[in-house]
Amino acid sequence: MIKNLLFDLGGVVMNIRRENCVRAFEALGMTDANNLLGEYEQAGVFAGVENGSLSAAEFRDEIRRIIGRDIADDEIDAAFCKFLTGIPEERLKALEDLHGRFGMYVVSNTNPIMWNSEIARQFSKLGHDINYYFDGTVTSFEARAMKPDARIFEKVVADFGIRPDETLFFDDSKANCEAAEKLGFRTVHVAPGTEFMDFIKDYDFSK
Repeated sequence: MIKNLLFDLGGVVMNIRRENCVRAFEALGMTDANNLLGEYEQAGVFAGVENGSLSAAEFRDEIRRIIGRDIADDEIDAAFCKFLTGIPEERLKALEDLHGRFGMYVVSNTNPIMWNSEIARQFSKLGHDINYYFDGTVTSFEARAMKPDARIFEKVVADFGIRPDETLFFDDSKANCEAAEKLGFRTVHVAPGTEFMDFIKDYDFSK
């Protein structure tokens, strides 16, 4: 029986558009942004801030070094947050409803810049915060591991005391779903153009 729901953020709860972020960093003068910014996992300096090996301040300094000119922190942060395009209110309302029926958790490849600014702002749109919708969150930058690394899923289990076989995981990456399945999680691949709410309508939670 499914007792818990575990959500990826970007591409499942939060709408994203990688191309917006690539163009924003190219506009700042970064020539290889397209090679470093991925849909599901980042590389180079972007991976550093998402896996916790670089702090937000170190990330910004590295961006300035790569581009070769002085750029204000808020310009860098704004470019990075272009990756995110918002959370539709109907998804927030769906999460609110589900929180009355299941344990609710997040596991996300993200970074402190987005987490403490645009992600927090989007979850506050209806007068709440992320902790209203979820019982716990695990981020890659805090866990120092990025999906599909098994360690980030193991941290979810250890931190929240949940059983993988009682937990349904939603992610837009097949690789992340496959990694979770190896650890015993039930999974749903939320492909582009689909909604996690649609899968929930038809899912048999009693099995």
